Amino acid sequence: MLRPAAVGALLLTGAAVGAAPAQAPSLRVLAQIETGQWQLRETGGGTTRSVCVSDPRVLLQLRHGGAAQCSRFVIDNQGQQGTVHYTCAGAGHGRTTIKLETPRLMNITTQGVVDGLPFDSAIEARRLGDCT
Repeated sequence: MLRPAAVGALLLTGAAVGAAPAQAPSLRVLAQIETGQWQLRETGGGTTRSVCVSDPRVLLQLRHGGAAQCSRFVIDNQGQQGTVHYTCAGAGHGRTTIKLETPRLMNITTQGVVDGLPFDSAIEARRLGDCT
């Protein structure tokens, strides 16, 4: 288990949040998420950051945002919830579940390995408005 500071540092290095990951799968839940400025707050007193989300698919790989060569497999594809497992060659792998409360509020759980280190995060995402 990573210390909170290490987990926060990984969350803050999520790289290009506005760019969609290559070959991202089509999840029904993603179509319901509004684009714009989002606040991502790690539950349990973790880090908080504000990001502009132009394509909701970027939320599938928060820890591997800059990894372009990732394969993805859809595990669960419901209207209000979706889960994807992904593997990024040479960078690690992860499993992300997005549970939609409303188009402006969701919970994201993600776990896996990035650059040889494990991660496990629960994130509350709240839409703040349009991107600035």
